Amino acid sequence: MGVTSYTDEHTSPVAPSRIFKASIVDSHNLIPKLLPQVIKSMDIIEGDGGAGSIKRITFADGSNFKSIKYRIDELNEDTLTYNYTLVEGDALVDKLEKITYEIKFEKGPNGGSISKVTSKYYTQGDFKLNEDEVKAGKERVLGMYKAVEAYLLKNPEAYA
Repeated sequence: MGVTSYTDEHTSPVAPSRIFKASIVDSHNLIPKLLPQVIKSMDIIEGDGGAGSIKRITFADGSNFKSIKYRIDELNEDTLTYNYTLVEGDALVDKLEKITYEIKFEKGPNGGSISKVTSKYYTQGDFKLNEDEVKAGKERVLGMYKAVEAYLLKNPEAYA
């Protein structure tokens, strides 16, 4: 098994605790409302939404993917960290065992935040990742993050 890791960092003018609550803790409620053309639903199908829970994302009709399931490995509102593992779905091609994500929100300049995301792709055999597909996936996730950020900037009382 091979492991390929990527780390990305994004800054936001939104405070870390607000963007964490909106984009992580309440994502299953907020994101389908903000992006119905992309996400049909996000459901907690096992657990209470904390560590050990399983969530399913069902994508809107016409998407490249139908659905994915992921396990929440850590959700810590005190340290603003969130780790999860993609365990099932269209995004896991035949030779990809799993994908893990580690997300950390920190204080940024001027009351904003910095999010650090590390993704690890666990491949089987000599399978090589398609860099264009990885980049496209990152851009989709960043698009969701930016939609949440825009919502929070327009609604300063939300998730305060």
